[in-house]
Amino acid sequence: MLFVQNRMEDALPGLLPSTAHAPERLHDAMRYAILGGGKRIRPMLVFAAGHLFDAPQSAMTLAGAAVEMIHAYSLTHDDLPCMDNDVLRRGKPTVHIQYDEALALLAGDALQAQAFLVLARQETDAGRTVEMLRVLGEASGSLGMCGGQAIDLDSVGKNLSLEELEQMHSLKTGALLRASILLGSLCGRYPTPQEMLSLDAYARAIGLAFQVVDDILDATADSETLGKTAGKDALDNKPTYVTILGLEKSGALAEKLRLDAHEALSGFNEKADLLRSLADLIVMRTN
Repeated sequence: MLFVQNRMEDALPGLLPSTAHAPERLHDAMRYAILGGGKRIRPMLVFAAGHLFDAPQSAMTLAGAAVEMIHAYSLTHDDLPCMDNDVLRRGKPTVHIQYDEALALLAGDALQAQAFLVLARQETDAGRTVEMLRVLGEASGSLGMCGGQAIDLDSVGKNLSLEELEQMHSLKTGALLRASILLGSLCGRYPTPQEMLSLDAYARAIGLAFQVVDDILDATADSETLGKTAGKDALDNKPTYVTILGLEKSGALAEKLRLDAHEALSGFNEKADLLRSLADLIVMRTN
């Protein structure tokens, strides 16, 4: 999926406000938060799902950029001292370290708004555009990513059950991954009800797998490899898959979820191979 990474690096600068326009420092912080780094997993999912439903590249580019802006805003806010208080992201200082806390907060706010402005530029019928805006808004709000982050903050120092941990991460991480898949499909033809059930099962599997692997890497990799502070979860006394299951069982769960993702796509032909390869990438990645 190197093509998608390159496509995002080419497209994103032109979809962000220019630093030639006031307020220049805010625009610079927005660009710092999102450009020149990141795996672009969410745009990859947009393109993989869009390919399955014959979506035009222009539509997938806007949807991929929008979901990546939401992701970048969430990372910018997550790193703030009032949340995870981290100083390293994608191998460079976090936004509030590079600039200051107030500007990091505003940069995240502005990236969130910019995501919806970009998504609204879709050249399709109004009903479908509204549905895409709804999907992204729902995944980003209190019943999605923000809600999951609130539960995460409230869970520090607590002993969560495996079911409670899964619920938290299905919102914090899984909701935006699912939205990426839905947005990709909405860029093309609508999925049938059965196709939608299959995509939902796939999205749930990769959403949980992504977090399981994140927890494993946080416990086993170094900061240079991760591009962010290693061991932060243990330092902050956060419940993780590793603290609940241990490393070996966490690894086994990640592999099971990878196989579950493949099984969810069994009704699709080879056009779903990009989605299959992303399930593999999510589980087998090293950062």
